Amino acid sequence: MTTTDSTPTTHHHGPRMLLHELAPEVQKAMLGLERASRKGLEPTLIELVKIRASQVNHCAFCLDMHTKDARRMGESEERLFLLNAWEEATGYYTEKEQAALALTEAVTVLTDGFVPDAVYERAARSFGEKELAQLISLIVTINAWNRIGVSTRLHPGAYEASA
Repeated sequence: MTTTDSTPTTHHHGPRMLLHELAPEVQKAMLGLERASRKGLEPTLIELVKIRASQVNHCAFCLDMHTKDARRMGESEERLFLLNAWEEATGYYTEKEQAALALTEAVTVLTDGFVPDAVYERAARSFGEKELAQLISLIVTINAWNRIGVSTRLHPGAYEASA
């Protein structure tokens, strides 16, 4: 019988750095980008996109934050649990949400080379031109936040969703 050690390979000593304190102008700019990227998009869609990108990027801090925010907004546990397999759980997500999630994955995983035309066109059919520009901006923004969270090792658990 084989046993596996489930001990984490990293120690929980806190974040590597508090970027927001060391680079306050970057933090301020990111918060401005965050506010601008959300305009005109449905709050539930915003959280689904942020959660899905954070899953792909393995950002535990952002996953903690955005699942808490989504729950506060009334998002169902089923949709949150199934988000990682949204393509197989199509009955749980609207066509517009599915198009947004496909675009989120394509933009997030650019190491595959590009955003496929079919994915972009699907999103363009579901979103007006301005709304699609906002969606792309939202995806870019959450990817930037994820990269900050992962590279500085922000730890989940401390975030509390505001009422």
